[in-house]
Amino acid sequence: MRRRHLLGAGLAIAVAGMAGNAMAQGEIKIGEINSYSLLPAFTEPYRKGWQLAVEEVNAAGGINGKKLVVISKDDGGKPADAQTAANELVSSENVAMLTGTFLSNIGLAVSDFANQKKVFFLAAEPLTDAITWSKGNRYTFRLRPSNYMQAAMLVEEAAKLPAKRWATIAPNYEYGQSAVAVFKKLMSEKRPDIQWVDEQWPPQGKIDAGPVVQAVAAANPEAILNVTFGADLVKLVREGNTRGLFKGRSVVSFLTGEPEYLDPLKDETPEGWIVTGYPWYDIKTPDHDKFLKAYQAKYNDYPRLGSIVGYQTIKAAAAILAKANSTDPEKLIAATEGLSMPSPFGEITFRKIDHQSTLGAYVGKTALKDGKGVMVNSVYRKGTDYLPSDAEVAKLRPKD
Repeated sequence: MRRRHLLGAGLAIAVAGMAGNAMAQGEIKIGEINSYSLLPAFTEPYRKGWQLAVEEVNAAGGINGKKLVVISKDDGGKPADAQTAANELVSSENVAMLTGTFLSNIGLAVSDFANQKKVFFLAAEPLTDAITWSKGNRYTFRLRPSNYMQAAMLVEEAAKLPAKRWATIAPNYEYGQSAVAVFKKLMSEKRPDIQWVDEQWPPQGKIDAGPVVQAVAAANPEAILNVTFGADLVKLVREGNTRGLFKGRSVVSFLTGEPEYLDPLKDETPEGWIVTGYPWYDIKTPDHDKFLKAYQAKYNDYPRLGSIVGYQTIKAAAAILAKANSTDPEKLIAATEGLSMPSPFGEITFRKIDHQSTLGAYVGKTALKDGKGVMVNSVYRKGTDYLPSDAEVAKLRPKD
């Protein structure tokens, strides 16, 4: 009897040991939400980027020995659907954190969910300043350079232009409204002599380019700020070229140098626009070379900016989880505040004061080369150089 009892106890200890090993060799799940069906030009390269990152993380041993698993959902471009997806990922899939989103209004919706449910959220793409400032919360961090940061980079060049009469064209939702507001503020501070003579607010994804171009031309600006992207940008450029809107006028344009938006313009690409973007073909740094080589080897294709964002989102998530060595949201927050890590654009840091990363952007000009649009004279602008002071941020962001 005693021998049988000892055998039984030994078996129990062995089973417990096996269970412990299974836990040690288990997995950590991340929830990922994006507008795949609505904006495939950006989100498909983005998905390729994060899938490459997952492979690399797991090939290097995962998260402290645990396999990294990403469970992805499509929000269809609807804030309510994004919140439903977030709830399913947290309640049914037990994910350690939420990542992703593209549109600014959706990013804000998921950020609000994260704050209410006390879930860690790493916003990948949404650019509205509200994410980290006026509607910022302790559970939300952001990877991409914000509207403020990109506007500050563009204003640095735009302020050198002789133009005094400016018009703006932007999609009428959170992102466009935020971008125009901060560009106007920063530009007017540097150039109090300028006038804002017209604003056009077409609905996102549904621009009627003819009347927009006609209205801007009627205001007779010397320069134009453009914030449209995707299919809206193509329609605007085509109509603007046809009607001569851009002749003799300077244009400053958010995002237009990103391959996902520049490539579709082909030989219609207007030359000389001042833009933020991603000239992957001109970046010669060890960090980027390593990423480019791995991406092209896996996909036999060149990366878009979405590829960088998707890749770095998962790399950041993995670094956060590894440092925290826990899935507890409070420990994830503590691990992320002040955390530095490599990226294809060089080292970045998540600031403690507002949870904004210091990832920068390339600024240059559009040009035509072999019948397609490219970025030329591009320079990388570090995010740290284009953020307001801590004192200013303290006024902009509510206390946790």
